[in-house]
Amino acid sequence: MPSVTLMGTGGPRLDTRRATSLLLRSGEEEVMIDTGRGAIHGLAQAGADFRNLTRVLITHHHFDHIGDLYDVILTTWIEGRREPLLIQGPPGTKRIVDALLTQIYDRDLNWRSLGEPAHGGWSPVIAEDIGLGEPVTGKGWEAVAHEMSHGHGLPTLPAAFLKQWICYGYRFTLGGKVFAFSGDTVDCPGLRSLAQGADVLVLCCWTAGSLLVSDHLKKLAQHTLACGDTVGKIAQECGVKQLVLTHLRPNATPEMLETLRAEVAADFAGTLTIAQDGLVVEI
Repeated sequence: MPSVTLMGTGGPRLDTRRATSLLLRSGEEEVMIDTGRGAIHGLAQAGADFRNLTRVLITHHHFDHIGDLYDVILTTWIEGRREPLLIQGPPGTKRIVDALLTQIYDRDLNWRSLGEPAHGGWSPVIAEDIGLGEPVTGKGWEAVAHEMSHGHGLPTLPAAFLKQWICYGYRFTLGGKVFAFSGDTVDCPGLRSLAQGADVLVLCCWTAGSLLVSDHLKKLAQHTLACGDTVGKIAQECGVKQLVLTHLRPNATPEMLETLRAEVAADFAGTLTIAQDGLVVEI
């Protein structure tokens, strides 16, 4: 049965949770989604097949979603990957990967490729920018990118920057089911189309709306990350069967998480899960 492992369920702030990374298992192949802090250890703990991991999808370019990207590139190779690793994401993904390989870690790669021939020579990496609505296919799955709203309403961000700040969520079809992952977003038309009728929706949710006690936090919930006062309504109105909350605030206490659960459950009648690192959800 297809499944998704939430290897990291935190955000950019330092926490015991790892930052965002997921491992989708279609039954025929493993696909990594985002590579935030601690992702490589998450892969190891999930029992991922490093030799045959050949696909990575990126939602957007915040460091808590790509911070371990080079580690994934290198470690899959030295653990035995021989096929090219295909990394796909919004515009700018190829530029980031090219910089990692040719400017930042080029000496490391040359040293390992030439100095440690036991690895069998360098296994290539292919990076591609993908467009909205462009089907991405693999073994036993297909995905389509939907545009999310992550900071796009912040008045301090200039229009020229926002034009290049493109954030995706991915809607997968596999085994006759729909799995949707929001990446980072607030309520927006793209999130609604992504979530419509999903069997499983993994959705960012920073904290309960009732815990937004400062102007800064209220602005975060308005423009940057969905919170408990909206996510249940979104899932209910979109007909989601199972809602899994991730990208949770740092140092969240059991009491904070219970407040969040109660707030969301008041709006959502389906199956609700607040994720922890390592959670496996069947699709």
